[in-house]
Amino acid sequence: MAWLDRLVARTGSSRARFDGRHGRPVSGNGASSLHLRWVLPAGSWVGAEVTLEVVEPPTVAELYFWAMQVDLTDRGRPAGGAHLGLQWYPIHPGSTAVNWGGYDPAGRELAGSTSVLPSRPGNVNTRDFAWVPHRPYRLRVVAHPPTDRSFPTAWRGEVDDVVAGTTSVVRDLWAPGDGIGSVLVWSEVFAACDDPTTAVRWSDATLIGADGGRVPVRAADVNYQTLADGGCAVTDSSVDPSGTAWVQRTTTERRTPQGARLSLVPG
Repeated sequence: MAWLDRLVARTGSSRARFDGRHGRPVSGNGASSLHLRWVLPAGSWVGAEVTLEVVEPPTVAELYFWAMQVDLTDRGRPAGGAHLGLQWYPIHPGSTAVNWGGYDPAGRELAGSTSVLPSRPGNVNTRDFAWVPHRPYRLRVVAHPPTDRSFPTAWRGEVDDVVAGTTSVVRDLWAPGDGIGSVLVWSEVFAACDDPTTAVRWSDATLIGADGGRVPVRAADVNYQTLADGGCAVTDSSVDPSGTAWVQRTTTERRTPQGARLSLVPG
């Protein structure tokens, strides 16, 4: 049997044994993901923001990534996308980091400004950031005048520490595009499906118009990475008891079905 045949055989065997409840995800990138796609009102948007709180933090030395993703448009055409969020990542001090990176429509990584935040591993997108569990952080992506005039738009990623009242500019990404076509929040988890439960809370989802006006978003559609694609079957998205926030949880029974719409009440 050739080397490639042996590799395919091992991968196929691993998928055949994977039940989505035990062991590591067998997806292409080794992670299991769950998403909430915002239901956007009609309008033109140049920014988005949401509050993220890690309410049940990880306890294992694996990568967890919670982010808001914006899909960019250029005069109505797809122009790539980018994601801003917090990470639990053991290669960073205290295992805490922030990431702001993205790709153009051809899949090439977006260039950007140099972040003022340090990065122990030296990654341009992922920076050391001392976030704290049970504390709200406001993620914001907004079009900004470019510092490099060879690019039409600078998309700035910022994080507000809501408790401290401070704002950290992660950096600017340089990309085409004059607007935001869609927004989703997601959890991407590289831990085993049966590792201890984690949970994050998403609240105050907001769109920013060109005039600076802000419009709340109160509904999102649920998506889970399927078992066939190597994702865990024990993840769930729901509305928290207050009715004002979405919660994404790992290692739990799934109660909200694929494709459901989760609506919030005004906070």
